[in-house]
Amino acid sequence: MTENRLQSPLAAAVWRAKYRHAGAAGMAESCVEDTWRRVARALAAVEPSDRARREEQFYLVLEDFRFLPGGRILAGAGTGERVTPFNCFVMGTIEDSIGGIFDALREGALTMQQGGGVGYDFSPLRPAGTRARSTGMIASGPVSFMRIWDAMCGTILSTGARRGAMMATLRCDHPDIAAFIAAKHDARELRHFNLSVLVTDAFMRAVRDDAGWPLVFPPPADEGTASSSAVHGSVKARTLWRAIMRANYDYAEPGVIFIDRVRRLDNLGYCERISATNPCGEIPLPPYGACDLGSINLTRFVRAPFTAQAAVDFDGIAAAAAVATRMLDNVYEISKFPLPQQRAVAQASRRIGLGITGLADALIMLGIEYGTPHSLEIAARIMRTICHAAYRASSALAREKGAFPLFETEQYLAGEFVSALPQDIRDAIRRDGIRNSHLTAIAPAGTISLLAGNVSSGLEPVYAADCSRSVRLADGRIESFEVADYACALYRGSGATALPPAFVAAADIEPRAHLAMQAALQPHVDNAISKTINVPEDLDFEVFCSLYEEAYALGLKGCTTFRPNPVTGSVLTAHTVAEAPAHCCSIEREAD
Repeated sequence: MTENRLQSPLAAAVWRAKYRHAGAAGMAESCVEDTWRRVARALAAVEPSDRARREEQFYLVLEDFRFLPGGRILAGAGTGERVTPFNCFVMGTIEDSIGGIFDALREGALTMQQGGGVGYDFSPLRPAGTRARSTGMIASGPVSFMRIWDAMCGTILSTGARRGAMMATLRCDHPDIAAFIAAKHDARELRHFNLSVLVTDAFMRAVRDDAGWPLVFPPPADEGTASSSAVHGSVKARTLWRAIMRANYDYAEPGVIFIDRVRRLDNLGYCERISATNPCGEIPLPPYGACDLGSINLTRFVRAPFTAQAAVDFDGIAAAAAVATRMLDNVYEISKFPLPQQRAVAQASRRIGLGITGLADALIMLGIEYGTPHSLEIAARIMRTICHAAYRASSALAREKGAFPLFETEQYLAGEFVSALPQDIRDAIRRDGIRNSHLTAIAPAGTISLLAGNVSSGLEPVYAADCSRSVRLADGRIESFEVADYACALYRGSGATALPPAFVAAADIEPRAHLAMQAALQPHVDNAISKTINVPEDLDFEVFCSLYEEAYALGLKGCTTFRPNPVTGSVLTAHTVAEAPAHCCSIEREAD
């Protein structure tokens, strides 16, 4: 077997365990080039013409890990197996009845069985202690039913299904919000869930003003209206906010989603309502929505690394983004969906989430320290390049193949995000439409980044120059590998013995610099960003609280932090990697 393009034993192990197609007897893929060829051929096969040229175009952007499709695409495209190439889904609205709850549980099980992570909004479930009108039974509340989902997920995984995760959200005015906030204080509880509170603008104003905050059920149909909601009590908004902060400080969850901002910036706000995200938070989705992900590997677009002439190949990035947009759009034509509702909702918008990985390593190769003003400027320019190239490519695809079914010219162009695009893109959309409602997202990209030679994942800084990483093998065993960061290994390969001059480890970056990087990229991301703000264990609690308030002030769609703590431990330790999950998924639960 030849695995010459895989740069480390870890990369080879990841490929064999997660992405290599075994095929029929004697037909297993022998090298990663076979995987690239399978994916390129499968995505080109749905083109109406010129398939051989498209296949070669797709192969060339996959070659050398320049573009990394989401892991489900790499693993499933062209295999003929009944798996979904969509990494994650948001499931349907849970009906507040036993029948509705277990129908939703069944749909989640079917989706996870085929490899999809799932997100749920548990806000429609009545609070604990209230009486059901139809049966007179006393409700046990959303958190109790989340435990059933957690057990289901563990059972599905025990059958050998792909490791996956779940996201649970709950409104900040739900009467059971305190129980939701405290749900993961026990290290044994809800281990397959990430949790996020849906925080509204009204709540943030109440926190600022130290006002009271009503807890209501059912949820109002629209923000700011009472409608049929009944008040079940009230709390001080600041007290509730500090409870969320304390839970984050003590055991890293729940995260926060600024839901009004998500809805206001949704390109399809005119025809859908979002209340949940995929498990890592980078794709807010309507009920039954799906995420179709891929990442541009920025380390492959740095010219003359570690020299005074080091520069970003912006033209190359734009060209790769255009091809990647077409590839991700074609995923819709090859996909098998676990549920018919998922197919209908996904194809109505044809959302994609094109993002980046290897940002921190690219900065090191450029001689720019992560978190400095220069790094923010160059990162924003990279993401703007990808965003604009993707929108231009999607509009050209609409001219060729038609706009997404929910496209309404004037309403789409009136959206806040689309309104800020360059005039030539808006003119093209008005003239030709657009193929995909949303184009950009930044995912964790953890496992595919290991495959590409341990490049820094997503927009995260480098954890350490050298560490041990664990991977679950195809037979279920976990094996650890000594591995070097990609940029550090490249630098040492030139004969250097020290670390690159611009190297900075995540632990040495101020938390506000993490926030600043997320904020620099957010204006060019129409979906959202998966980012974990690493903070030191000894960070003052009041300073910690201020990070979330700053995240809101900076215009972010959400915020997730991780502070080493007794419940979840440390995400990574140099030379010894624990698989204890933070809010943003361990290697066992990543979205790729």
